[in-house]
Amino acid sequence: MEDSGDSSLPDSRSPVEGSVERGLVTLHMALLAVQLSFSGFHVVGKMVLEDVPPLALACLRVLFATPILLLFAARRGATIPELRWLPKLALLGFLGVFLNQVLFIVGLGYTTPTNAAILMPSIPAFTVGVAALLGLERIGPYRLAGVTLAICGALVILDPTRFSAGDSTLVGNLLILLNCLSFATFLVLQRPILRHLPWQTVIAGAFVFGSLGVLAVGGTTLGQLSPSSLAASTWMGILYIMVFPTTLSYLINSWAIQRSSALLAAAYTTLQPLLTALLSRLFLAEVLTWRQALGFALIASGLWCVSWRSARSPGKAPAVERRS
Repeated sequence: MEDSGDSSLPDSRSPVEGSVERGLVTLHMALLAVQLSFSGFHVVGKMVLEDVPPLALACLRVLFATPILLLFAARRGATIPELRWLPKLALLGFLGVFLNQVLFIVGLGYTTPTNAAILMPSIPAFTVGVAALLGLERIGPYRLAGVTLAICGALVILDPTRFSAGDSTLVGNLLILLNCLSFATFLVLQRPILRHLPWQTVIAGAFVFGSLGVLAVGGTTLGQLSPSSLAASTWMGILYIMVFPTTLSYLINSWAIQRSSALLAAAYTTLQPLLTALLSRLFLAEVLTWRQALGFALIASGLWCVSWRSARSPGKAPAVERRS
């Protein structure tokens, strides 16, 4: 007797399952792109900061990104949020734009790039703590184990024995840690707001408020910058920083958090040391080491644990309340 079901054997997945798989791939590729962009910032920023004061660069970033994000939100049909949402958007801007950029740039001036890189994996650890304290994320054993593995992988790559904690770097180390805490809190606090407002509105609003603080502390430095004195290569680097690690990365990160979790986005930051090493190999002919291979294995295992069962339908955004 013929089996009429044979024709379905080549692809037994339902359309819903296929959509979920595509959504997962898109989500993880987006988060990977964000970290690749930030890793490029480490390489390009080193060159740009030789000619441009740090606070002036921070001002250029927000001056470029803010109007673009506002225009993008407007073209996507996002409406101006009600007054009750403005303090929350201002808090996001204070944490994720103002403190995130200023604390890192100023802190880097008082410590070493190596110290700053070693402290960066504290972001997912802080995210776990803030999310658990505020009750905004469920921290199960798999997710906790995943974050731990990812952090360990990043530290294996970075070699924490190179960390210096003398009096000369104490202030800078503390500022970098505060930077990591502010960014982790920014990631966590976005999630409940994204349930009510479009993600385009959230990130644009955060930049509007955050840019006010950045311009307040760095506007004078920017005014002293002579554009004509900068080489074409420096301007190309500035353009890269304004477009990719600033405008696109913040935008994609908010999109991804709305579809997954702040914890997954934070765990992906542990890829930065490895991606920076890969970029250095491509552009600076540096050789990859066994530490980087081991670190990658730990980070990949950690990301799998964090993302496992964390988003059943990442391709579908959560319901957003539309308010006039």
